[in-house]
Amino acid sequence: MNRDFSQPDYHFHLGQWFIGAQMLFVAFGALVLVPILTGLDPNVALFTAGMGTLIFQVVTRGKVPVFLASSFAFISPIIVASGKWGMAATLGGLAAAGLVYLLLSGMVRLRGSEWLERYLPRVVTGPVIMVIGLILAPVAVNLALGKTGDGTKQLVALGPALILAGISLAATIAAIIWGRGLVRVIPVLIGGIVGYAAAIVMDMMGHDVINFEPIARAAWFAVPNFTFPEFNINAILFMLPVAIAPAIEHFGDIIAIGQVTGRDYLKDPGVDKTLMGDGLATTAAALLGGPPNTTYSEVTGAVTITRAFNPAIMTWAAMWAILLAFVGKLGAVLATIPTPVMGGILMLLFGAIVVVGLNSLVKAGEDLTQPRNLVIVALILISGIGGLTLSWGDFSLTGIGLAGIVGVLANLVLPGKKVVERL
Repeated sequence: MNRDFSQPDYHFHLGQWFIGAQMLFVAFGALVLVPILTGLDPNVALFTAGMGTLIFQVVTRGKVPVFLASSFAFISPIIVASGKWGMAATLGGLAAAGLVYLLLSGMVRLRGSEWLERYLPRVVTGPVIMVIGLILAPVAVNLALGKTGDGTKQLVALGPALILAGISLAATIAAIIWGRGLVRVIPVLIGGIVGYAAAIVMDMMGHDVINFEPIARAAWFAVPNFTFPEFNINAILFMLPVAIAPAIEHFGDIIAIGQVTGRDYLKDPGVDKTLMGDGLATTAAALLGGPPNTTYSEVTGAVTITRAFNPAIMTWAAMWAILLAFVGKLGAVLATIPTPVMGGILMLLFGAIVVVGLNSLVKAGEDLTQPRNLVIVALILISGIGGLTLSWGDFSLTGIGLAGIVGVLANLVLPGKKVVERL
């Protein structure tokens, strides 16, 4: 008998268990890249992704088939903040960033979902999303060249690094363009596997590109290396504005999954509930040492292909993530991935973030040559990627956070056809 996986059903079925594993497989590559790049523990990220998805399902009463995992929007801020204030203080800032989601959730509950588009239109959020990718571009290039993300140290010789980066990038592109079915929605994982295999071959040929010692030392079963936050006001104020862009992007993700399933999640359970679930998941993740969570478009793509609309499947994906978090050798394998393998994949992924922001502007149908729109977009892009920093004592604002605030203020202050109501 064939089961219908398009309807909510929280009874155990072997098919749900298997499809849940498949959904985690789709999200896995991007999920673990964020902790690897930022110095967080991949096993903790797996645990907090599973935990965050379960929190989201509780808040939304198990009505939305989405999986929450590591947010790329916070990569650059985490790197900057951990360098200034340390990782514990950075985690405190990330925990506070979840409160931005809760604030937006409250405003939506009071004013309706139209409030988001009125105060945070795509002419603001689109360029801010573009800034995320553009700021991260040097990180991807440095990794592809065999260096650390900041470019200060050469980890792999330039020649082998370029070969590995090229192989990984080519495999990822091939999966996107020529892949069929689920292959098309796991390009990151495929690029990583192919790149890692190429690194093993190159290591056997005498190139020093990979070190297997951490895998041999790691235990099969190990409790994830949970890290607890400290609360530093400077790190908190630095992180709060960063949350604006992914919180609004979440709005688009919920619309997208609703279009796939044929349900209006903006009304039931309501975008206020989905924002609250995302915010609580982000805060809970940071309290244990994991990266902020966000709804994964990769999984939405997999839902589209499989027609597995049952939210219970994401519960099983979450349980798989929590289970794998305790496999010590898995984290050790991830830690040995050569930087050029990640760099090749990230050159495409970070560029894709820019395209997502650009596509958001295209869908908005705005004429960017109109003075008002031109000014808003120009100020966001230049202030975000130009290195502008505003400082008050020990506190400084730069990058994505600064770009977000500049965009919001410009949209509020500049006159034009979008007249903003007063609260």
